Amino acid sequence: MKKDKNKTEDSENTNQRPENLTAENSNPENNNENQAEDLKAANIILEEKNMEDKLQEEQSPIAETTSPQQDYETLVAEWKDKYIRLSAEFDNYRKRTLKEKIDLIKFAGEDIIKALLPVIDDFERGLDHIEQTNDMTAIKEGINLIYNKFRDFLLQKGLKEIEAKNCEFNTDFHEAVTKFPVQDKNMIGKIVDVIQKGYMLDEKVIRHSKVVIGE
Repeated sequence: MKKDKNKTEDSENTNQRPENLTAENSNPENNNENQAEDLKAANIILEEKNMEDKLQEEQSPIAETTSPQQDYETLVAEWKDKYIRLSAEFDNYRKRTLKEKIDLIKFAGEDIIKALLPVIDDFERGLDHIEQTNDMTAIKEGINLIYNKFRDFLLQKGLKEIEAKNCEFNTDFHEAVTKFPVQDKNMIGKIVDVIQKGYMLDEKVIRHSKVVIGE
């Protein structure tokens, strides 16, 4: 009886196995979907890996050539060199202009002194002539010539005499020394006499006229 029962179970198992295998293999749509999903996942993984490799290739040359710290150091070195050069140029310019200013102050009157030398020569010749002659007329003429020559030189340099006598008193040009009573009422408040002449250099008063005012 037992043998018959075992045979019966084996026959049932034998009958069931092919059916199960057939059921599993009989669904090709499920197999195709699984293969498609696996292929899609593999493609995604491959694309991600390619992108990572590409990023590494793009970043690796920058990392190998320069770094932010090296860029800053290079920039600082360039600005430092420019500053040193500019500072040296400015120092040379300052020294040069200072020397020019000193020379200008020192030799400012050089042209005037040169122009006055002929006048001094005339004075020396006049003094020698005075000792050798008793002709006072010739001496006066010589003095007048020297005076006119000297006055013309001053006029050429921009010197002008300030008009004062018989003019209205003006504090910009005149300096009152004293007052003097006058009979002519038209001369009251005006300049009746000049004690010392005043002069202007171009448009600047370099000496006020010292005058007497009528009252």
